[in-house]
This record gives sequence, structure tokens and C-alpha cells, in this order.
Amino acid sequence: MTESHVDVLVVGGGLGGVAGALAALRRGASVLLSEEHGWLGGQLTTQAVPPDEHPWIESFGSSASYRALRDGIREHYRRWYPLRAESARDAYLNPGGGRVSRLCAEPAVGAAVLDAMLMPWISAGRLTVLRHHRPVAAQTDGDRVTAVVLRDLRTGDDRTITSRYVLDATETGEMLPLTGTEYVTGFESQADTGEPSAPPQAQPMNIQAVSVCFAVEHLAGQDHTIDKPADYAYWRDFRPDYWPGPQLGWTAPHPHTRAPRTYKFTPNPDDRPGTIIADQSRDPGADELWTFRRILARNHFRPGAYASDISMVNWPLIDYVGGPLFEVPTDEADGHLAAARQQSLSLLFWMQTEAPRPDGGTGWPGLRLRPDVMGTADGLAMAPYHRESRRILAQYRVVEQDLAMSVRGEAGAVVYADSVGVGSYRIDLHPSTGGDNYIDVPAWPFQIPLRSLVPQRVRNLLAAAKNIGTTHITNGCYRLHPVEWAAGEAAGALAAYCLSHRLEPQQVTGSPGSVVDFQRNLESDGVEISWPQIRPY
Repeated sequence: MTESHVDVLVVGGGLGGVAGALAALRRGASVLLSEEHGWLGGQLTTQAVPPDEHPWIESFGSSASYRALRDGIREHYRRWYPLRAESARDAYLNPGGGRVSRLCAEPAVGAAVLDAMLMPWISAGRLTVLRHHRPVAAQTDGDRVTAVVLRDLRTGDDRTITSRYVLDATETGEMLPLTGTEYVTGFESQADTGEPSAPPQAQPMNIQAVSVCFAVEHLAGQDHTIDKPADYAYWRDFRPDYWPGPQLGWTAPHPHTRAPRTYKFTPNPDDRPGTIIADQSRDPGADELWTFRRILARNHFRPGAYASDISMVNWPLIDYVGGPLFEVPTDEADGHLAAARQQSLSLLFWMQTEAPRPDGGTGWPGLRLRPDVMGTADGLAMAPYHRESRRILAQYRVVEQDLAMSVRGEAGAVVYADSVGVGSYRIDLHPSTGGDNYIDVPAWPFQIPLRSLVPQRVRNLLAAAKNIGTTHITNGCYRLHPVEWAAGEAAGALAAYCLSHRLEPQQVTGSPGSVVDFQRNLESDGVEISWPQIRPY
């Protein structure tokens, strides 16, 4: 068994993990970053979800390092892609012209830019990145994690890592059960949290839907119909109790109102993608599915460069609510993942063969999977999109009353004296494994309290992704790309701060002077920890 020692071990190479590694490296720490897939980037890349962001993202409301990631993605297209001159000059280039985000782009481009951001530290010998590695065990001594065992998923070989600090940046909080760190899952009870939207009793296995995303193009006059999925008959007829019809259909509940809404689907519109301003405060719906998460708009590029747009399918039609993918036996989790993949393939087959078209016909056989875009053999995303994780029992738990407009009124979100980052999004919960429909309500722009990253007991493990101290409800707005990045960045910076000041995280959070000093450190790195006066949506 190979053994290694570093100052900071970051387990999980999603957005929080990469941000945490960069923050620790900037502050002088040596870092080992592990990731179970071939790409870094998590929800941006392996899960293939264009970034859900607030409408002010181009001006404020994120850190300098997150803006560097966004700028790097745009520059990658300007440098290497055959953009039209008008598009290349656009300071706010949106490669996909998608409506969900001002920066819809291909997953592989995000992965390439993240690799480039880390490369100087690898060259300097300060960073080791282990891809295709997953944590399988941990050793503890009292309230401290002393070692973590990572397994190479290609060879089966194990590597033991010792470190002063461990950041759990995995997609589902995998380090929490391995280290015995206290955590919760699913819905907390109203008696516990006081949240108006919480149920009377806790529902720990009631977890938001996962989605297996995929990218498609449309080549008119061609037939790229896939083989009928084995479970197609089941998914064609599947209808949750709260759905207005079969889930494989153009009509679904509107997330805000739950009233039936019928989608439009128009592959390859002859639009001007540079004129599309993605702003969910003004255009909150995905009424037109093709352009909502389009990741490459052919009209951005020189004539003839692309035969089709490329659109990412991450729609309510593939939200899998059959059961959770964690906190269950491995064979059960594997079964749910296989079923989620069948649901996604069934949607594609339905669109190719049976979906009603505006002209009265059925099916778009010219829809073609793009496995090259996804980095996989079958064209589905490398990993399912996890909206919800295990969550630490933190020193502070963010609750609905802290930021929901229905509770706070005109007061704005609670201001935390220990803020280490900011975010903004509606409280947006998708249907869940317990049979719940959407919860999607306005929330004030919020802060991330340092105490939400710090466990109540364990001294050297920090939450660095969607596993911070939120509830099932507030996870709905703390789970988005820039917020995960901010949480990871703060966790990595905190680990390095503790190393250089010979403190533990609980000592920092317990000392107002240390908190202020740490916040100054963050601000010197370009981290925003407060909001100007703005309105929610």
C-alpha cells in the first residue's frame, strides 16, 4: 500500500474541491486532490450541468477565482473555436446562448480550464491530483481524522493519505460516514428546525431527485434512433401522483406554481444567440427546452462550422425519484442509478420516435447523442447530477427563516458576523424520493457563515461542497455552482489559516478577532463576503 503525506487532503474534485485546493495552495499548503472520475469539475463537467447563477454574476456576487474560471471558459472559445467576429468581441460571450445561465458551455471546456488553473501548482510540486480514486476507509483518533484510504478504481490499489486537514468535497458527503462525523440526510422535521416548509416528522430518506444528463444535436433528414431501452415501456407510462400526465411528456408542473405547464421543443432555431440575456429573475421558466440549456449555438460560429446546435438535456422529464443513491446498500444504489440511466435513455427514445411535433407528426429521429461531448462511451454524463448530499451537523445550520422572503419580508437575509462568501438563488427543490412535488420560493441574497463549514465535534475535517450545514430546504439555494465554489474556497483557506496560525477551526470560529482576521485574508484573495442593496426574485 502506497502512503503519502500532505498538509491538506481534498477528497472530491468537484467545484468545491478545486476551489478548496486552490485556496489552500495560495496560502502555502501542500495539497492532494482526489476525484473518482476522469474530469474535475463535478456538477459543471462530470454531471454536465451548465452553471445556475444569479443575474448579477457578471458584476458582483462571486469571488475573483470563480470569475477567473468563467473568464477562462470564454477565453478558451475565443482562442480555439471558429467564432464569428461579432461573437468573439462579445465581452459576455455565452457559447451556448442558453437561457439558464450567461455562460452555457461544453463540459469538456470547463474541465480543461480547471486543469489549467491547477497546472502551475502541479508543476511547482505542491499539488498532486489523483483521478479515478475514491475514498474507501478512514482512520480516526478521538475527534481527529488521522488517515484516509483512497482506492484506484482502475487497478484496485489502495493509497493511504495522512494530512493535517481533510476537506470533504465529495458529491454526497462520503467522508462523513467514513470518519464518523455526525451528519443528517433528507428532510429535517419542523419541530427540529422551525422551518415553515418542513414536515412534522423528519424524513431522512426523502432526498431530491438525481438526473442523468446527456447532450444531443439534431441532424434533420437523418435517423439516429437508439435501440429501444429495456425499460422503455415502464418509463413511457410512468406518472408521479403530482404530475399532470406521463413524466415522458411535454407537460409538467411549473416549479413556482405547480400548475401544469406545456413545454416547447424546437431544435436548431435560427436565432441570434448573442442577443439572449439569461436572467432567471426576469425569465424564470424553461418553456423552450432546446435553448434553455443549449451549450453550443451554431450561429455563434463561422458558417458551416457546425451542422447543429448542441443542447444539454437536464429537464424535469429525467428527474429520477425512485430512490436515493446513498445511505442505502450498494446493490440498491446501483439499481437506482441504472434505473435513472434507463429513464434518461427512454426520454431520448421517446423524443426520437413518439414525441408530438408542432406540425402534427411524431418524433425527431435526427436527434443524436454526443458521447464525445460527454466524455463517455454511451453519451450519458459521467456521473448523475446530485442535488443533495449528506450534510454535516455544523456549528451553525442555515434554516429557511434565515433567508426566505416569505419569512424575512423586507428585512433581507440574516447577516452573519462570520460570513465567508455570498450566493443568491431561489429556494429551489426538485421532486424528491419521498413523493414531494417542487418547493420553489423566493429567497434573499445570502451569506455563507464560516460555522456552517465546521463540524460540531471533529477537529480537522471541513465541509467543502453541498455537505455544509444547511437543511434539506436551504440546500435548495446553497447547492448551486458559485455557492459550492465559495464554500470550498472558504474551507481550503480556513485549513491553510489554521496551519499557519497553529489553530483549530473551532478556535477560529470561537474568536471574533480570528474571524475578522480570517475574513481579511479572504478579501485579500478577492472573496466577496457581503452584498450590496439588491432585490430577490
